[in-house]
Amino acid sequence: MNVCIRPARKNDIPLILGLLYELGRPKPENNLELKIFRNLVKKQISDSDKQILVAEDKNGDIIGMVSIILVPRLNRVNPELYIPELIVTKKFQKKGIGAELINSSISFGQRYKCKKLRLESGNFRLEAHQFYEKLKFESNSKSFTKSLE
Repeated sequence: MNVCIRPARKNDIPLILGLLYELGRPKPENNLELKIFRNLVKKQISDSDKQILVAEDKNGDIIGMVSIILVPRLNRVNPELYIPELIVTKKFQKKGIGAELINSSISFGQRYKCKKLRLESGNFRLEAHQFYEKLKFESNSKSFTKSLE
């Protein structure tokens, strides 16, 4: 499928939030939370150590996105490329858009001489795991979380 991968702009924020909700991220419970979420996306768009790329179809609709963070590591000279969110809207999955977003992320990381790309995927996202394995990702660690509430 022919899509344009481009850096996100501030006017994309509502669509980016919509994609995050589709991914299963929390929706704001009130207007204050919505404002906070919008500001977080706006900050990431303008931060030089972070990037949000969007996939835009031929009609100009945003149908996918990836967020990228350069993470300094104490035992490495170059940062690690970390992807906390990758989503292609359901209707456009399995058309190569996710791979294009990953490849664009890799290009971003190569500009900063990143040697490693890391992401996490929920245990229940079996189709996503197959997608990552098809792109030659290796499952080599286990992630642990602890609620602080």
